[in-house]
Amino acid sequence: MIQASNIHKYYDNLHVLKGVNLHIKKGEIVSIVGASGAGKTTLLQILGTLDAPLAQNETSLLINGENILGMNDKTLSKFRNLKLGFIFQFHQLLPEFTALENVCIPAYIANKPKAETEAEAKRLLEYLGLSHRIDHKPGELSGGEQQRVAVARSLINNPAVIFADEPSGNLDTNSAENLHNLFFKLRDELGQTFVIVTHNEELANMADRKLVMSDGQIVQQ
Repeated sequence: MIQASNIHKYYDNLHVLKGVNLHIKKGEIVSIVGASGAGKTTLLQILGTLDAPLAQNETSLLINGENILGMNDKTLSKFRNLKLGFIFQFHQLLPEFTALENVCIPAYIANKPKAETEAEAKRLLEYLGLSHRIDHKPGELSGGEQQRVAVARSLINNPAVIFADEPSGNLDTNSAENLHNLFFKLRDELGQTFVIVTHNEELANMADRKLVMSDGQIVQQ
């Protein structure tokens, strides 16, 4: 599903990623852990096409069989919207829109029909136990409910991979446990692939593989 080779990243003179190599299979849940400053979020942003690595002959990034580094901006934006899902520590829901409207946004960006999009959004919200909350705005939802709406939004275009950056970092213990279990339910029932950066040891250890980063490299997996 993801094959990354010789990924380097500099910010001015700071060498953040130092030749990372990575292979993630379809339907695999992979956690990435390490101390602050190890390069975890930078790697996640590059794998998620939100940032680009240093261009070198030996550097490559393939996602779902497609060459990411060979895409122009327009093609890359379309690929990101249709093939990748994102869940962040802070749910990033738009406060003026309902749960249903927030979930629909990526599909609307892809110019999918409104009726088809709303039907799929309702199906996802029902699947995630939120059918009674579809007309509520984020401010009317609990933290756990907001994050499940964000999960539904990440799924609306049936992505190949979901990238999650500290997805349970802003949740209470019970909501975090429910979210973690949800990821595995989505993998088992929908075949979803997850790449998760987390400081939560419980979530990290639940994953199929735990990658440990230190000083810009994967040092253990």
